[in-house]
Amino acid sequence: QVQLVESGGGLVQAGGSLRLSCAASGSILSFNALGWYRQAPGKQRELVAIITSGDSTNYADSVKGRFTVSRDNAKNTMYLQMNSLKPEDTAVYYCIQAASFLRHWNPVGSWGQGTQVTVSS
Repeated sequence: QVQLVESGGGLVQAGGSLRLSCAASGSILSFNALGWYRQAPGKQRELVAIITSGDSTNYADSVKGRFTVSRDNAKNTMYLQMNSLKPEDTAVYYCIQAASFLRHWNPVGSWGQGTQVTVSS
């Protein structure tokens, strides 16, 4: 089982940028897809972005045009470049294996500790 560890979170002003990293203990090629999820206080955990082994991507409407997900298979790392950040983006961000079922993406496995992103107004 590949372990995933998130990093790169921090405090940033609205309009700023951050890049999150998701480092795997093994080859990420064993996954069909990896996903970024986030959970804000008092809110349900939601899908932010998906990237497949074929480098196709899917984004939540709220982050389209602002966030970019990518992967580096040689480094066993997935990234989430976040630009034009808004206070609504404040959340704990998680990376996890994802799988499709009935045309929807679902997380697979256990959640890690995540990385905190705080966007000040």
